[in-house]
Amino acid sequence: MQQFCSLMEQYPSIFVALSFVFAAVIGSFINVVIFRLPVMMKREWQQECNQFLEEYQPKAYQVLEQQQLLQPLDKFPERFNLIVPNSTCPKCKTAIKPWHNLPILGWLMLGGKCAACKQQISSRYPIFEFLNGALVALLAWHFGPTIQFALAAIVTFALVAMTGIDLDEMLLPDQLTLPFLWLGIIANYFGVFTELPSAVVGAIAGYLSLWSVFWLFKLLTGKEGMGYGDFKLMALFGAWLGWQMLPLIILLSSLVGAVIGISMILFKNMGRNNPIPFGPYIALAGWIAMLWGNDIVSWYLSTL
Repeated sequence: MQQFCSLMEQYPSIFVALSFVFAAVIGSFINVVIFRLPVMMKREWQQECNQFLEEYQPKAYQVLEQQQLLQPLDKFPERFNLIVPNSTCPKCKTAIKPWHNLPILGWLMLGGKCAACKQQISSRYPIFEFLNGALVALLAWHFGPTIQFALAAIVTFALVAMTGIDLDEMLLPDQLTLPFLWLGIIANYFGVFTELPSAVVGAIAGYLSLWSVFWLFKLLTGKEGMGYGDFKLMALFGAWLGWQMLPLIILLSSLVGAVIGISMILFKNMGRNNPIPFGPYIALAGWIAMLWGNDIVSWYLSTL
């Protein structure tokens, strides 16, 4: 491993290129996570609701069952997770061949259409694959072949998945936020990005910062301005980068969110009451802070 790292240090461009290819391949799996994880979660919630009705409201459950009013779980097979079944065309159900699953290239070879029925394939698949590859390539250029790069790449995979899910479902799954929050604490036990006390305080402060804003907004307006997943995502960045980076992340995410939100209202005729996921803005701001947070803070302090 040391020999490989030494070789990559000598040829940084090769390391960046390999990182892009590897991350683009992972991006193909991230597309699966973005689509399937919410389905798996909804199925689990529905099963729990049905079990609750059956156990605590048996008469109501029997009536619903007799009248066939129980919501069907979904259109997917009984065995449905991140691995099985194999990916198929949503229209003709033809299994996608391995070489058609090549990240970015597979979509380009098919001309963005199913090989069997010629149904249009969404361009979001190669976009997420390219995005994942580009982000990790930038990490490789910034950190080089180090433990910081490896851990930053892992959390980047999770952030891309969470961004896609939040855009689709307005949801940040605990299955992603909580394990990676703990991974940040573990990494900083060894001082990879910051000291352990800073990481612990950062996780607490990150959660409470948005939690406080949530309840203040709710008390003033009677409305919920954001979801609990946003609190946990901010806690995740506090655990990875320390409490010192939280003001920068909050500022950057608010600026990006305001610009995009106003643009959507002006150019897409969205109403002011239309919900907009805040998670992607936190993810982008936190990712920027992971690479250039210290430089940005130093530049700002130098201007005072």
